[in-house]
Amino acid sequence: MALEKPEWLLQTEGILETLNQGVMVVDDCQRVNFINSYLEEIFGVPAEEMIGHVALKYYAPEEHEFILAQIAESERTGQHRFEFVLPRKDGSRLPVVIATRRFEDPDGRMFAIVTFTDISDQKRAEALLREVNVKLEERQRQIEEELALAARVQQTLAPHSLVWGGLHVDAYYDAVRTIGGDFGVVSPIEEEHLNLLVCDVSGHGIGSALVANRLYTEILNELRGSAPLGEMLRHVNRFLMQSIGSSVFFLTAAAARIDRGGRRMLFAGAGHPPGMVVSPGEAPRLLESRSTVLGALPDAVDGEAVLDVGLQQGDRVVLYTDGLTDVFDSRGEMLGVPGLVEIVREAALQPFAEMKRHILDRVAQWREGPPADDVSLVLVEVA
Repeated sequence: MALEKPEWLLQTEGILETLNQGVMVVDDCQRVNFINSYLEEIFGVPAEEMIGHVALKYYAPEEHEFILAQIAESERTGQHRFEFVLPRKDGSRLPVVIATRRFEDPDGRMFAIVTFTDISDQKRAEALLREVNVKLEERQRQIEEELALAARVQQTLAPHSLVWGGLHVDAYYDAVRTIGGDFGVVSPIEEEHLNLLVCDVSGHGIGSALVANRLYTEILNELRGSAPLGEMLRHVNRFLMQSIGSSVFFLTAAAARIDRGGRRMLFAGAGHPPGMVVSPGEAPRLLESRSTVLGALPDAVDGEAVLDVGLQQGDRVVLYTDGLTDVFDSRGEMLGVPGLVEIVREAALQPFAEMKRHILDRVAQWREGPPADDVSLVLVEVA
């Protein structure tokens, strides 16, 4: 169908041909007055077959409702931009961004310039991204399942509550992530002694958890063999340096061995926050580490690594990791050992069954925000 092009269109055709996007000019009857060669190429229909025809005819019937709505929006606002498709001669659909701008020419006739920007590369990238995201989500699900299993396994490394002879033990463990580097032991040696241990592997997450798991086995074997606490620490130090051989993972530990009568305790610490012995109404006695962090130096364990501590009825022993001391309030002040000492002093006035919860609640009240480190806590009461 031949159309007489308005003068302004004849003057601007050359400019429209230079654009690197498809351009169509339609009149107020939606008839095509002009398409540039770029649109002709991506459309796949010669310009002479389109001029004078209604542009909507190239869309499938199921697409008409959407296109009519966009035309109505363009007529209402004078301009419009939306994402859709461009039908091609071979029946395929090219994803495009369609922008329309309506105007009145010098003769008072309404026209619209419609541009088509090819976004097929973007759509392919989006489809590829969706495919990758599906794979990532599946992998994330697998990782979460594996971490959940690892967390259940690591719970076996946590210290456990028990009653042994005249000793009552209460224990707590919480990893700041799904798995962590803290672990502990509450283990009787036959009928003679009760071993207590809390350890903290440097770092957080999977690496620390793997090292903790390996060390747990190594330490438990030493304790079950009744190795002296000092020799146990030396063995762990050698093992870390020779077998793990990493400058990333170090270990702090606090170990105690209490006889069945509950009147004598051997204590050995290595770079760990001090253990405490507290009686209700009294200030806690601090049990300082005589050895340094394990895994860093060959001579990390002191020649006199073990303290011999007397206990009395009613005494309570407190072993913990620095997840309870290295916490900060809203002013940026750290609770530290002195702050925990005061909390333990208060908690010792509570019945033993309530002491653990009192300590954890008071630390949580001090701390701003969620925990930032793994927490292990072992409490013992001498009956």
